[in-house]
Amino acid sequence: MCGIVGATGSSRVVDVLLSGMARLEYRGYDSAGVALVVGTPGEEGAPELTSLWRARRAEGTKSVADLAASIEVPEGIVHAGIGHVRWATHGRPDEHNAHPHLDCTGRVAVVHNGIIENFATLAAHLVDEGHRLASETDTEVVAHLLESRIATGESLTGALRAVIALIEGTFAIAAVHADDPDVIVAARRVSPLIVGRSDGSGLVASDIPAILGETREVFSLDDDHVAEVRPGSITVTGLDGRTVGPRPMTVEWDLEEAEKGGYDDFMSKEIREQPTAVADTLRGRLSGDGRVLLDEERLTISELREVDKVFIVACGSSYHAGLVAKYAIEHWARLPVEIDIASEFRYRDPVLDSQTLVVGVSQSGETVDTIQAMRGAAEQGAKTLVISNVVDSSMARESDAVLYTRAGPELCVAATKTHLAQVTALQVLALHLAQVRGSLYPEESAQLIEDLRSMPARVEEVISRAPAVSEVAGAVAGAKDFLFLGRHVGYPVALEGALKLKEISYLRAEGYPAGELKHGPIALIEEGVVVVAIATLRSDLLPKMLGNIEEVKSRGATVVVVATDGDGASVVRADHVLWVPPVPHSLFSPIVDVVPLQLLAYELARLRGNDVDRPRNLAKTVTVE
Repeated sequence: MCGIVGATGSSRVVDVLLSGMARLEYRGYDSAGVALVVGTPGEEGAPELTSLWRARRAEGTKSVADLAASIEVPEGIVHAGIGHVRWATHGRPDEHNAHPHLDCTGRVAVVHNGIIENFATLAAHLVDEGHRLASETDTEVVAHLLESRIATGESLTGALRAVIALIEGTFAIAAVHADDPDVIVAARRVSPLIVGRSDGSGLVASDIPAILGETREVFSLDDDHVAEVRPGSITVTGLDGRTVGPRPMTVEWDLEEAEKGGYDDFMSKEIREQPTAVADTLRGRLSGDGRVLLDEERLTISELREVDKVFIVACGSSYHAGLVAKYAIEHWARLPVEIDIASEFRYRDPVLDSQTLVVGVSQSGETVDTIQAMRGAAEQGAKTLVISNVVDSSMARESDAVLYTRAGPELCVAATKTHLAQVTALQVLALHLAQVRGSLYPEESAQLIEDLRSMPARVEEVISRAPAVSEVAGAVAGAKDFLFLGRHVGYPVALEGALKLKEISYLRAEGYPAGELKHGPIALIEEGVVVVAIATLRSDLLPKMLGNIEEVKSRGATVVVVATDGDGASVVRADHVLWVPPVPHSLFSPIVDVVPLQLLAYELARLRGNDVDRPRNLAKTVTVE
C-alpha cells in the first residue's frame, strides 16, 4: 500500500521527492523517509566523493510535512534520491521500520511496496552470512541482497535483476547506490510502479499524481522488468538482461486536478466532481449507429455472444458497484450473473470456461486480490473484462477488454467519484452486452444511454442539497449505531452507505437487504439506533420497505429515509429525509441515492474531528493480501 517516488538529474531532487510524497500520502502515512545520493568535491584534482544520506520520521511526526521540516540537506550536489510513505505490513509503524532501508555498508538504499513472502528464509540466510538487520521489515532483506550481489562485481541493475528472481510475493522496488550516483533502479511484480523522464531528469513513482507537473513522458513496467533510470534516459531489461521497450502511458490529468482546488479536503472536492466523472465516463460511449462502445475490446462480437454466464469480482466500494451491475446485466442482457469478493473468488474453485465472462472492477487496476482473481480466470480460459480508472493499469493490460471510468485522480482514501463512475460504466457494459445478445433493440439501448446522460445534472442537484444533509448529520451526531436498509438496487446503496460511514466516521454501521431485517438485525433495534432506509423504488417493493420502516420505528429507532422528490408516502414515519430527484429508470437510482449517504458520512466524520482524507488503518490501493 506504500508510496514510492524517485528523482535523478534534477536540481530540485529534494523538492520533487517531497512534493511527490505529499501527493502519495493517501497510499500510506504510518511513516515517511528519503535517501539522497550526495556528492562533495574532493581536494583539487581528486574525484568527487559521494555518500548516502537518509532522513526518516514516524511516531507522531509521520507526515511528509513533518519530514520536510526536519530535513537539513547536507552540503554538496544531490544527484538522486528516493522517497517513501509507508503503510505498515511487516514491523510496527515506528522510525526504525520506516523506509528507506540501508545495507551494511550504508551505501545502498531501498524503498519497497508490497510483501516479500519468503523474507524470513532470506533474512536467516543473510544473518548466517554475517549481515546485520536493523529493522523488523521484509523490505530490508532487499538492501542486503543487493549488497551481496554488488560485492561480487555486479552493477546495481544486474544485482536487482538477480534479487527479484529470488523474491516470492508482490513488490515495487526502487534503489540507489552511492557508487553510481545518478542512477535509480526500479522493478515491480503486481504492485504498481511507473517511470518517467524529461530532457535532463528521470523519475520513478507508484502513481501518476506523484510526478504530475514534472513530466508527461511516462512509462509503465511489466512484471519482473527492471528499469535503470538516469537523467533523461530509461533502459528496461527483463530477468535475462535483454533490453525491452517500456510501455508508454497516456497522462491526461493536470497537476491542478491532483490538488484540493480550494476545498477543505480531497473528499469534499471529489464528491463535487462526481457530475463530471459520470459525464466523462459516458462521453463517446455511443457510436453514430447507436452501438455502445468500449475503450479496448480484444473480443469479437461473436465471442461475446457465446457468453452464457458472467462473474463480477471486486473489493470494497467496487464490489458494491458490481452488485448494481448484477441487476442491470440480468435485466437488460438476460445473462446469469454471480458476484464475488475477489479474495474469496480466487480460492473457492469457481467453475469457468471459454463461455464465461469475468469482469474485474478496480479503481486503480492494481488491487492485488482482483488482479490475481482475473489471472486465475484467464488461466481457466474465461474471457476477461476490466473496469478501471487508470489507463494502462496492470489489470487493463492483461484483460481481453477494458472500459475506463475517466473519473480523474481520486486522492481521498474513501471512494466517491470513482464508485459512481464504476456504477455508470457497468451500466454501459450491461447495455453493450444486451446489444450484442439482441435482448434490447439498438434504439432501446441508445435511449437508455441518453437517459444516463441526464444523470450528471441529477447528481449535481443532490450535491446542491448538501446543507440539508448537514442538518440531518447534526441531528444524529450523537448516535453510535447505524443500520442501512435497501431492497433491489437499494441494497448495494445501503452497503456503500454503511461502508462510507465506517471508513471515515469510525461508527458502527451495517448494510442489509431490508427483507433480512426480521432474520436477525431487528434484534439490534433500540432507542438511539439510527436506521437509514433507501426508499426510492417505484415498484411493488416500496410498500415492503415502508413496512420495514414501521417495524424499526415502533422499536424506538431514529429513521432517516432517502426518498424521491414529491413522495409523501415514503416519509410519513421518517424522522429525517434525504431528498433526491427522480430518475428515468429505477436501475439508475444508485447513481443519485448514494450521494446523500456520502455527504452524511462526510459531515458526521467532520463533526467527530476525523481526517476524512486519511482514515485510520486504511490505504487507497490495496496491493498486498
